[in-house]
Amino acid sequence: MRDWICGFFMAWGMFLAIPCPRKIWSESARQKMLVCMPLVGLLAGGVWAGAWLLLRGAPGPVRAAVCAAAPWLVTGFMHLDGYMDVCDAVLSRRDLATRQRILKDSHCGAFAVICMVLLAMGQWSLFLAAEDVSWLGLLLIPAATRACAGLAVLGLRPMGTSQYAAMGPARGGYGAVLWVLLALSVGLPLWLDGSFGPLAAAVGYGLAVWYGFRNLDGMSGDISGFALTLGELCGCGAAILWR
Repeated sequence: MRDWICGFFMAWGMFLAIPCPRKIWSESARQKMLVCMPLVGLLAGGVWAGAWLLLRGAPGPVRAAVCAAAPWLVTGFMHLDGYMDVCDAVLSRRDLATRQRILKDSHCGAFAVICMVLLAMGQWSLFLAAEDVSWLGLLLIPAATRACAGLAVLGLRPMGTSQYAAMGPARGGYGAVLWVLLALSVGLPLWLDGSFGPLAAAVGYGLAVWYGFRNLDGMSGDISGFALTLGELCGCGAAILWR
């Protein structure tokens, strides 16, 4: 049990900008940290859903700006960094070795800037057009994408330069737990609220991680951030447009 508690706070401290009440680390809890990612997603989703509910009476552009940026702010822009890195690498259309080198380059290229502008415009426009959004859908979209992220990290071959390469094979049925958490994240909004947001987010994550994996020949944290960002955009689109 101690490792599970440790894994939860490790995931919180690593993947959220919200101050973590316990800053701890244990190598034995590293894979449990991945299983706890959907729970961290609930915290991010709580901020997202809360922003939507609190700003219902605010001017449309202001509400749209806050709700579009909320999932990025609550993670300290960590996943946006991966999104921009992957856009720079893949859209360079160079050979594999050069794409992998660009992925690790700390400089921001033109493709990253262009894709970031398009992403921000798209997410802001969706919330600006929204007349109503399922708060349950917003709550569980980050949980669904993080369950997918855990499954991708455990199941896909890591890039040689990725921190995931040292993690080793999955043990203890962690993948099964993540599948259950993903099913709950997707199924509850469908059953209780008719919201397709988390389902669309999971599908979007899967397609984006396949694209990144195929073009960069392996799984990494940047690819996971890229897929998570696009998955949340897909989830927003479904939650807002498919009502």
